[in-house]
Amino acid sequence: MARKLEPYTSFLALSFALLLLSLAAGGAVASPQGQKTWCVAKPSSDEATLTANVNYACSQVDCKVLQRGNPCFYPDNLMSHASVAMNLYYQARGRNYWNCHFKNSGLVTITDPSFGSCNYVYY
Repeated sequence: MARKLEPYTSFLALSFALLLLSLAAGGAVASPQGQKTWCVAKPSSDEATLTANVNYACSQVDCKVLQRGNPCFYPDNLMSHASVAMNLYYQARGRNYWNCHFKNSGLVTITDPSFGSCNYVYY
């Protein structure tokens, strides 16, 4: 019976080793050192999730850029506002992949999502 567990145990050991390696690298395994990254909302995210993301992120960081009359108010839609708010949070918390999770509704990108006069913050 113990022989049947060997592949499973080996898989767990390998997975654990990879996790430790990822954490030792500061969570930057997916992006090389110096690579700029931003966090945006996944297009498949539902309205309730995006609203919760904006509320949470803006309770933790300054989201004034999203207010009427400021550079990131337009386009005035939830997907855009959520992406800006999520990125502000992600940048302020150190650009770790887990700071863009937002219950699996965030997406880390290496393409600058800035548009018009709305510059996505990069610290």
